[in-house]
Amino acid sequence: MRVVSTARRGRILSGMRPTGRMHLGNFVGALENWIRLQSDGWDCFCMVADWHMLTTGHEDTSRLQSDSFDMVVDWIAAGLDPQKSVIFVQSEVKEHAELHLLLSMLVTKARLERIPTLKEQIRDLHLDEQTISYGHLGYSVLQAADILLYRATHVPVGEDQVPHIELTRELARRFNFLYCRDREGVFVEPDPLLTEFARLRGLDGNRMSKSAGNTILLTDTPEDIEARVKSAYTDPKKIRADDPGRPEADPSDGHPGCVVWEYHRKFNPGEADDIARRCRAGELACVPDKRHLARVLSDALAPVRERRAQLLADPDRVRDVLADGNRRARAVASQTMDAVRSAMGLKPSATLVR
Repeated sequence: MRVVSTARRGRILSGMRPTGRMHLGNFVGALENWIRLQSDGWDCFCMVADWHMLTTGHEDTSRLQSDSFDMVVDWIAAGLDPQKSVIFVQSEVKEHAELHLLLSMLVTKARLERIPTLKEQIRDLHLDEQTISYGHLGYSVLQAADILLYRATHVPVGEDQVPHIELTRELARRFNFLYCRDREGVFVEPDPLLTEFARLRGLDGNRMSKSAGNTILLTDTPEDIEARVKSAYTDPKKIRADDPGRPEADPSDGHPGCVVWEYHRKFNPGEADDIARRCRAGELACVPDKRHLARVLSDALAPVRERRAQLLADPDRVRDVLADGNRRARAVASQTMDAVRSAMGLKPSATLVR
């Protein structure tokens, strides 16, 4: 498997589980990359992965529709262009379910249990063999179906998702070997595109999560941003303004690095090195540095807030984007499934339907 650069163009498939309004971690980890890829000439399919929400949240689906809508509004407001990218909802393209079913015949339970992120979810959710659902166990097969259905050549992911791409490649090879010996293979084996700045920590230094309350939303007001940044983790040894600080991590005492400087590196790269120098020299106090970061983030997110307000003033525009994206996605998915059924002998012959 090759981990390639974005110098080579092809088709991209990526998606997000609809959790409502986007935070900076979503933007840095995925959305920003999608926007860059569409501008660089990739053929981008961007999916609202609502069926994937059911793998861990099937008990309560009351917010699924509103969260999906809010997420798509943020996508477009942040710069995802419906003219350049196909924006669609997974559950509106039923071929995802059909291909998921067929691919599930080609993989063993033992293989699925070796997926590292599944092991992490089982641990974090306190599940075991008696409580994990069939759908949760097989969600990586659904991911593979999502990718292969559009014959994507590349999938933008972080390091932790690379094992999912390897399983997708295995399923593509297995299908082509079994059913395409006398014909051209139906599926290509997709390559991962690793994101350059794959993960942004939460304000408390831990993994960013809305449930943990350590996020900044793309739609937060300047006042909200300033209030949230005040709580950001810095160097606990920098007590007085003139104490030397440690922007970088210090493994000797478990210091993971200053979150404020990490955000400067991402959103204020022109000043980040000087900020780090002044911090180390005891020339920069944390409170004014946080105020400065809050202004930087507010300015960066101002265009997103403005575009979002315009979209919410005309919600039918967003619904039209999804309707068009669903139509375009179904057209590609239908062609793929015709090829799949034909290869597997599932396409009715003229004799059977006569």
